[in-house]
Amino acid sequence: MIGNPFASIRAKLDHAGVLLSALCLVHCVSGLVLVSLLGLGGGVLLDPRFHEVGLVVAIAVGALGLGFGVARHGQRLPLLLGALGLGLMALGLVVPHGLAEVAATVPGVILLAFAHIRNLRGAH
Repeated sequence: MIGNPFASIRAKLDHAGVLLSALCLVHCVSGLVLVSLLGLGGGVLLDPRFHEVGLVVAIAVGALGLGFGVARHGQRLPLLLGALGLGLMALGLVVPHGLAEVAATVPGVILLAFAHIRNLRGAH
């Protein structure tokens, strides 16, 4: 019997979403530490284009992975958590760089990662 080809794609998108969320979290925290404490890397680490591209990727992976998951298991909680996380990440683009940006982005990234994990668990 042939399995659902979208199940593998959905799982890969959710795994990628968790990995990207973790990388974003490391980027946010390390960027804040390097810029605040050491005064290093502000031009690259806090470049708004870096965050804009990251948000576009997060939206694409989140929408596809979480959307496929809801279609498969019918649980809307992962989609709602992911949307809230993406909203906080988007807020991080419009607040001043530094602590305010990290305060918006980090909880958003954590919510998005948690949503992908819930999505993976809901499919099993």
